[in-house]
Amino acid sequence: MDGATHRQGESFGERLARHGLSLARERTTALQVNLGLVCDLACAHCHLEAGPARSEMMPLTVMDEVIACARRFRFDSIDLTGGAPELVPELPYLVRGVAPETPRLIVRTNLVSLEGERGEELLRLYRELKVVLVASLPAVNQSQTEAQRGGGAWERSIRALKRLNELGYGLPGGPLELDLVSNPSGAFLPPPQLQAQEKFRRDLARRHGVSFHNLYTFANVPLGRFRRFLERSGNLEGYLEKLGAGFNPCAVAGVMCRSQLSVDWRGRLYDCDFHLARGVFQGGEERLISALVELPPPGTPIAVADHCYACTVGSGFT
Repeated sequence: MDGATHRQGESFGERLARHGLSLARERTTALQVNLGLVCDLACAHCHLEAGPARSEMMPLTVMDEVIACARRFRFDSIDLTGGAPELVPELPYLVRGVAPETPRLIVRTNLVSLEGERGEELLRLYRELKVVLVASLPAVNQSQTEAQRGGGAWERSIRALKRLNELGYGLPGGPLELDLVSNPSGAFLPPPQLQAQEKFRRDLARRHGVSFHNLYTFANVPLGRFRRFLERSGNLEGYLEKLGAGFNPCAVAGVMCRSQLSVDWRGRLYDCDFHLARGVFQGGEERLISALVELPPPGTPIAVADHCYACTVGSGFT
């Protein structure tokens, strides 16, 4: 799969070995918390198949275990994701519980979940605690965005971004960080990150008066709803070939699983959210965050699977 050559069937582990690379932990500095699969969108690229028909969400008992873990280990960052975290009723409880325990609290949002009175309450809380917001916005035009997220999502997303700017988020030089994440709307790879960031910044400012701090472009991971789309459309093999051809050995050193621990809504531990989607437990066996007495030491091997190709294409998942 290097250059024009497609090495049929070469696993990700084999690719690493061929490049003289391995995947092992460094110091664990980040905790990612998946609050569940309930979401008000059913995005075509979702590796978790989150959506309105899902009901999985983190109960208060597990939130207390997450807060206790944050107090024990004092992570450099804590990252709350989903699904749509805003749809979890007890989200404010968790945010207030972990915010004092980390210098960088991140909440990932699909933007449309910030609408209404509930959204305004959360925005006031985020601003009070200086929460970093990472917002999903697939593209800078309506057709591509709604192809991935459904009708009406574009206007709702732009309204949310404007409201965030009104509250001080995403302003140049401002302290309230607003970052965007873009995933392609089909079976192709994202453009170079800096190029895409300049286009997003220029188009959103000119057409909508919206500003933000950073844009991250990520390849879609061939799991969940996106994998089913690839299978139905006959694009699975071709997409996997593109991921393999785009493998960047330099990206392996910066992948997030080296420094991150992931926990799901039941309190189970993983190396990353994609392993969570596949049920690949951290350390090879099911363990709960409540029983975590020490972090995985540097040098601990990280399980690999072929979906890891998506994390090492282009700039990679960092």
